[in-house]
Amino acid sequence: MDSGIDMRSTQAEIEADMTPAIETSALNLWYGSFQALFDVNLKIKQGRVTSLIGPSGCGKSTFLRSVNRINERLGYVRITGSIDVFGNNIYAPEVELVQVRKQVGMVFQRPNPLPTSIRENILFGHKLHNRDKKYTRDDEDEIVEESLRQVLLWDKVKNHLKRKATELSLEEQQKLCIARLLPVKPSVLLMDEPCSALDPKGTAAVEELIWDLRGKYSILIVTHNMAQARRASEECIFMLMGKVIEHTDTAEMFVTPRHRETADYIEGRYG
Repeated sequence: MDSGIDMRSTQAEIEADMTPAIETSALNLWYGSFQALFDVNLKIKQGRVTSLIGPSGCGKSTFLRSVNRINERLGYVRITGSIDVFGNNIYAPEVELVQVRKQVGMVFQRPNPLPTSIRENILFGHKLHNRDKKYTRDDEDEIVEESLRQVLLWDKVKNHLKRKATELSLEEQQKLCIARLLPVKPSVLLMDEPCSALDPKGTAAVEELIWDLRGKYSILIVTHNMAQARRASEECIFMLMGKVIEHTDTAEMFVTPRHRETADYIEGRYG
């Protein structure tokens, strides 16, 4: 029996009512006198995997690093406009940087585990953000296990938690770096070319992990790999020369791009 309810419309209405995970308004960024971002206006949905593609130097990594305020470490960077994470302007004067980094986790191109044990890597951020609280050994054991289970590493390393993290394979190190973020309960995960240092097997494993984490976290990935963007994301943003050219469902962008510049890039005419 036809209920008369269009479930696609219902889902669209639900998503429309949700606060965006990341929303930018008239975002501009300069490195000294060089302008790298031009009037970036984006709404990135909660709980989805969104990929950010475009040729080298188009502003992808600059945008990503703006969302957790890494760029401000450079004294010659100037930003105008706003970036909201779940409705809160992360550049507002009263917002503390430590709170931004707690809510917005970052994974880099090359795995960067601490030269300590697997266990201490997982607990590093947790201890940093909870200095005024006391946790028992059992509490910490539970945090370590839960984080490693989420990145599908627990079964491999549960008997080797004292092992140096730098002795793991690159794939395992990257998974560990993701796991290290989870105890502080971020809402957004930023990933800057997270598979660029991995072989095809490691890339497939990390892509599978990203897909498994969707829904639990809002994930934004920068990638040069068109096949990866198509496989591992639900929405896609194409940037060119510091501007957002197109933002739509990944399948739609790769099958029927709306802009000639997007089609040219996807088809390998430049970049």
